[in-house]
Amino acid sequence: MSLTASIIIRTYNEQRYLEKLLEEIQNQVVDDLLYEVIIVDSGSTDKTLEIANKFNSKILNIKKSEFSFGRSLNIGCAAATGDYLIFISGHCVPVNEYWLMSLINPLIVKNIDIVYGRQLGGETTKFSENQLFDKFFPKDSQIPQKSFFCNNANSAILKSVWKKYKFDESLTGLEDMYLGKQVVAAGGLIGYVAEAPVYHYHDESWSVVKRRYEREAIALQEIMPEVQINLGDFLRYFISAVLLDAGSALQQKKLSSKLGEIFMFRLMQFWGSYRGNHEHRKISAQMKEMYFYPRNISKENYS
Repeated sequence: MSLTASIIIRTYNEQRYLEKLLEEIQNQVVDDLLYEVIIVDSGSTDKTLEIANKFNSKILNIKKSEFSFGRSLNIGCAAATGDYLIFISGHCVPVNEYWLMSLINPLIVKNIDIVYGRQLGGETTKFSENQLFDKFFPKDSQIPQKSFFCNNANSAILKSVWKKYKFDESLTGLEDMYLGKQVVAAGGLIGYVAEAPVYHYHDESWSVVKRRYEREAIALQEIMPEVQINLGDFLRYFISAVLLDAGSALQQKKLSSKLGEIFMFRLMQFWGSYRGNHEHRKISAQMKEMYFYPRNISKENYS
């Protein structure tokens, strides 16, 4: 009996990278895997839907006013016919033709419930975001891992597991981590697959970077209500991150061209995190370090 999978892509004005993404999906080496591509679009006004139609994708629409990250994915999952549900961002592109099979292999043969793959920066990725990709998506796989960290920009889940939990539609982000926390709490397993990499492109203004981290910090309050970042934390993490990034840029002989960008990215990251998170009253020092410190704190502590 053939394996079946559904590749679900959330879109909103994704014309810049969507065609390349869909081309790379078509080029995947899939053996006897049968798969479909589902686009869940929340009101694109560019050529996103035109591109999706060129590739015979199944297109589902959600009103922009009704959008949430979890709701969009739940709509796609409910319409999916595959036993394996794959999620990839509309601004991600697989690195090679083995991405898909490498990503879902642990679901098939290792009794893993959720997997997520490596993310690499593209040509437009900001220097500091590349540092974050290196931190959270390292070169070595861990199957299973010890934590509930995962990321839906490049991930897969058993459809049976999704049916049991589904994504929280009220969260402002991090719907992947919330579901992952539920799965791990129930004894399930999450795996990280470094051999399934994608390029992840973020072409964002500074205000959008701030808003992204702000909404994720708001969501984190629901997932880990003990987490709080105060003004002192904001200053410490911001200064530490800028210094570490500047050191890396100096080693790469990029400091003069990247210093301003580093300063702005880290400012927007931690100011957004502070704005979204600071209302909680108490958190252990270790928990703050895990989520906000720029490096050397392992995601393994998300447990």
